[in-house]
Amino acid sequence: MTNIGKVSTGVPVKRQRGIEASRAIQALWLLLPALLVIALVAGYPLVRTIYFSLHEASLTNPEQAKYLGFANFWFTTKDGIGLGFFQDSKWWGAVGNTLLFTVVSVVLETILGMIIALVVNSAFKGRAFMRTAMLIPWAIPTVVSAQMWAYMYNDNFGLIGRGVLGGQSALADTTTAIWALIAVDVWKTTSFMALLILAGLQSLPSDMYEAADMDGASKATQFWRMTLPLLRPALLVALIFRSLDALRVFDVMYVMLGPNTAAQTSMTGYARQAMIDNSQLGLGSAVSVAIFLLIMVIVVIYVTAFRVKFD
Repeated sequence: MTNIGKVSTGVPVKRQRGIEASRAIQALWLLLPALLVIALVAGYPLVRTIYFSLHEASLTNPEQAKYLGFANFWFTTKDGIGLGFFQDSKWWGAVGNTLLFTVVSVVLETILGMIIALVVNSAFKGRAFMRTAMLIPWAIPTVVSAQMWAYMYNDNFGLIGRGVLGGQSALADTTTAIWALIAVDVWKTTSFMALLILAGLQSLPSDMYEAADMDGASKATQFWRMTLPLLRPALLVALIFRSLDALRVFDVMYVMLGPNTAAQTSMTGYARQAMIDNSQLGLGSAVSVAIFLLIMVIVVIYVTAFRVKFD
């Protein structure tokens, strides 16, 4: 009869908890140098950004900052005039376009990446070449691929703009431009999602599938009942990485649309226009803080929805 005061390994519960606590403290000490570097490199700029978000400051003269409280975010004067980017329709348009870009592109990249990962994870002739070739779009620098696609979308000489769309520019209007940008992002980043998912697939035990084959389980049943649940940690990492990149997208929109249209299409473009073009360091910092908080909320939603426990 098994002793209740002991775990299945035969080690007393109190002793095992003491060992786990000792290992956790040791791991914390080992991670402390890296945490200090992160706090210095990332924490200090974040604190300064929060500081400037509460002040009226110029990019050319940040020392003479005037405290405004939350006026950069939301403020209404006695005359009813609204200040702050929360009351700017262009900001909310940029938020809507960024969220649309993020949701559609990440969903498509996840589905296509899953299909590609399942294909290259199987045994077939030329698999090594396929795994290398699929990374070419992702390996191309974003600025280069964005300019290449901008030429292809050109309504005068572009392969897509002149040949497929019949001389219509897909980038001339924000409504159509967002879908053209989604197509570019899916083309470039699907291979990255496939690579992350493939790493998760290769970590799954092969004997589990052999037992499933012996029990007569179909491939579809194996995917929905075995592969997909076990891939939840890898999928969570892939979704977080891609969602973070998509929410703070800037370079592809800036190159393909220009600074003014990019400010209406992405949140980071709006922040850049306020901080660089208009030299409003306080307003640009406030927008950056709002983007940071939005991304943090989305990451928390991801982790909560997936309920993944990392061992």
